[in-house]
Amino acid sequence: MSGDSGCTRTSPSVGSPSDNEFLPDRPRYVCSLSPELIAKAREELQEKPEWRLRDVQALRDMVCKDYPTLSTCLDDAFLLRFLRARKFDYDRALQLLVNYHSCRRSWPEVFNNLKPSAIKAVLASGFVTVLPHLDTEGRHVVCIRPDRWTPSNYPITENIRAIYLTLEKLIQSEETQVNGIVILADYNGVSLSKASHFGPFVAKKVIGILQDGFPIRIKAVNIINEPRIFKGIFAIIKPFLKEKIANRFFLHGSDLNSLHQNLPQRILPEEYGGTSGKLDVAAWNELLLASEEDFLHDFSQLVLPGDSSPSEAVMSGDAEEKQSEEPLRGMKPQLYYCY
Repeated sequence: MSGDSGCTRTSPSVGSPSDNEFLPDRPRYVCSLSPELIAKAREELQEKPEWRLRDVQALRDMVCKDYPTLSTCLDDAFLLRFLRARKFDYDRALQLLVNYHSCRRSWPEVFNNLKPSAIKAVLASGFVTVLPHLDTEGRHVVCIRPDRWTPSNYPITENIRAIYLTLEKLIQSEETQVNGIVILADYNGVSLSKASHFGPFVAKKVIGILQDGFPIRIKAVNIINEPRIFKGIFAIIKPFLKEKIANRFFLHGSDLNSLHQNLPQRILPEEYGGTSGKLDVAAWNELLLASEEDFLHDFSQLVLPGDSSPSEAVMSGDAEEKQSEEPLRGMKPQLYYCY
């Protein structure tokens, strides 16, 4: 993610076969996808290599026309993430881009100081990591273990920041943009007191980011070792889930054979009945922490929490909270009922 972030340059006409030639200060996009993934992107995402730069330029023109004060990166590679996440539907890709910035503005507790060095404690705890091997569909597996979090050490927003930075790192890969990711969440040992930190407001924010505010395709969410309390957690989450996403949740309980039907044993650590050795978070932690300078450069172009709103269409976090507070108030007792 580099290059200018303003809309002062006159854009070339949509459909120009050599758009980047008119933009010498913007890095030229070079596709890194294999022939197989190019074919997959064409079939699943409606991405046509011969029209790719035209589509990116069309989205860039829309940003400059409709949101001229939106401080965003306009590089081909960056905008392409949003097109792929919305199957090259220009309007939906534009809305996703606006939502991406809105989410960052509306939750400063998460998005201030957004850099890997700020989440060292979370990484060291093993709360979130990425398994070293891809699944059979070429997807990274993000492993989340809430039992590794001690609430007295730091607030839940630090965990969310760590997940967000993990996704930002993963989405830099074009392979991930096309294949998507899989989540493996281990709820072993999650108590009522710990679950109470994940209330309706936090749930709505997190789901809003994952569904409508981040350019990543979540293909499956595998839940294992979920206690009775998870029924209450899922009762809070489900109203915010789109049907397509809700259908991608798989609850396995303690049945590892059920998990192995979704994730092969060869990519899983021993803790989950796999054959890839003990779960080791060190490699991913080192990779993420080594990306500090990249994140500082990338995020320097984006809207920061507390900046003036780029558009009246971008809802503030306070407004969102007020709108959602009343209908969600009654959900909290469900946690206690299910425990």
